[in-house]
Amino acid sequence: MGKGRLEAFSDGVVAIIITIMVLEMKTPPGPGLDALRSVIPVFLSYVLSFVFVGIYWNNHHHLFQAAHRVNGRILWANLHLLFWLSLMPFVTRWMAETHFAPWPVSLYGLVLLLAGCAYFILSRALIACHGPDSSLATALGRDVKARTSLAFYVAAIALSFISSWIACGLYVLVAILWLVPDRRIEQVVGDPGERRSAGSTHP
Repeated sequence: MGKGRLEAFSDGVVAIIITIMVLEMKTPPGPGLDALRSVIPVFLSYVLSFVFVGIYWNNHHHLFQAAHRVNGRILWANLHLLFWLSLMPFVTRWMAETHFAPWPVSLYGLVLLLAGCAYFILSRALIACHGPDSSLATALGRDVKARTSLAFYVAAIALSFISSWIACGLYVLVAILWLVPDRRIEQVVGDPGERRSAGSTHP
């Protein structure tokens, strides 16, 4: 089964998510610079969520560039990921409007945690489809970075009731961890032998 429609659909959903988030940003209540202070939480929440959605799009793109085919399990795993990402505008706005109150910050982390779990499930479904000896499986390995991110999310959710800023700091730390796409996947994508093998198997 080809992967083109899955990638196109995913790109469209991500574009809509970003559009909804930016439309949630309201203009300041007045014409002066002082009025900008009231929208600073909204802007910071938007920037953080934009970075996270961008990271998922970037790594999703790399993941499927290294993949050569999909199946029904992968399609559902991809929809599972998109479901949690589609909640980003809601939790972003709630966190911003409450000025990073504990419960909204905690729910924000929960959505990130479940999106991270969904991405991990998607990567395992791709490995199952391509085989444990495939270049994709070798590139992903045990995916220590993904497991570390999930642990940070759990810690941030718990810490949000002690200090929302510490929790947000952990979210930023995870974002920094994922800003650079996995070099191992880039090596697989750039492997001409792998591409020739894929081309001979799936014309």
